[in-house]
Amino acid sequence: MQILAARLADLKRAEREAEIAGLAGDYQKAEWGSQIRSYVLHPYQQVKDDRTGVTIGNVEAVLAGDLDEMIEAYLRWRRMS
Repeated sequence: MQILAARLADLKRAEREAEIAGLAGDYQKAEWGSQIRSYVLHPYQQVKDDRTGVTIGNVEAVLAGDLDEMIEAYLRWRRMS
């Protein structure tokens, strides 16, 4: 009976790990060149989203939280891919 209980516990643990792995998606290490957005503050000012190609010249607005244009571009980009 103990062996059966241990096997059932292992099966349940494996199912849970598979579910978590499915929810987490692909893992990408945070390395140089893997950034999704670039903030340039000097000598010129711009914010560029490398996934969607959107470039915004008003850095202060983006840093203050005005992300609507980037969010809409991301949603369009996700729909296309």
